[in-house]
Amino acid sequence: MKGIDMRDHYDFSQSVKNPYAKKLKKQVTIRLDEDTIAYFKNLAEEKDLPYQSLINLYLRDCAQSHKDLKIEWQ
Repeated sequence: MKGIDMRDHYDFSQSVKNPYAKKLKKQVTIRLDEDTIAYFKNLAEEKDLPYQSLINLYLRDCAQSHKDLKIEWQ
């Protein structure tokens, strides 16, 4: 098999584009408080989900429902 090109074994002529490609995730850097991370890690453990996925689901829900944050400075 050494030296054999993959194209000799697979036919991609009938392949289609990934329909989910537009929804691929983008890696970002975000700074969160330690207690916030701990909260989501604990909740994620209870739900048996990765904590980053849980944070993403929560933020997506906020964005889809147009949730507005009420900030009051004291």
